[in-house]
Amino acid sequence: MKFFIDTANLNEIKEAYDLGVLDGVTTNPSLMAKEGISGDENVINHYKAICNIVDANVSAEVIATDFEGIIKEGMELAKLDDKIVVKVPMIKDGIKAIKYFSSEGIRTNCTLVFSAGQAILAAKAGASYLSPFIGRLDDIGFDGLDLIGQIVHIYQNYGYETEVLAASVRHTMHLIKCAELGADVVTCPLKVITSVLNHPLTDKGLAQFLADHAKASK
Repeated sequence: MKFFIDTANLNEIKEAYDLGVLDGVTTNPSLMAKEGISGDENVINHYKAICNIVDANVSAEVIATDFEGIIKEGMELAKLDDKIVVKVPMIKDGIKAIKYFSSEGIRTNCTLVFSAGQAILAAKAGASYLSPFIGRLDDIGFDGLDLIGQIVHIYQNYGYETEVLAASVRHTMHLIKCAELGADVVTCPLKVITSVLNHPLTDKGLAQFLADHAKASK
């Protein structure tokens, strides 16, 4: 399973990359705004800075919601770096745009997915990645992990090449369950990735080893 970090913060991206397990980055307008990044030129330069840190897979989201606008923005983003994956919303014109980008050899990430039906349409259009938002489904009383399992099963049934990218991953158990269900990718905040490191028995065992070593060294 690939680990993507869901942020626009360069320090967090570098920290995750230095950990040695980072496979990519996902961003969106909200994450850019959170870092105080505004204006087209600043956003473009920020994407370039992210690409300079990671090895591959930087999802850059379009703002337009009409076909022509999505194509224009997506083509401009794709030209920035081979690492760019154009992030397109799950809407009618978005699906049309994904089909177009696929025919041009441009990778896409279909975002804001909340149902298996939407997942089927995105795969048929040729999306490289599909982003179901599991945490947001949990927020309204649905089990987002059930959707991950359903989509993985459907994609396996028909041999779709679209990778399931579990988004809105909020805690360690989300991450572990996505791995059990066969998600290809999880994207999450840095704190979720680093939380996987932690276990009280690891801390206890290390403390004991160090204490025993100190005694033996006297």
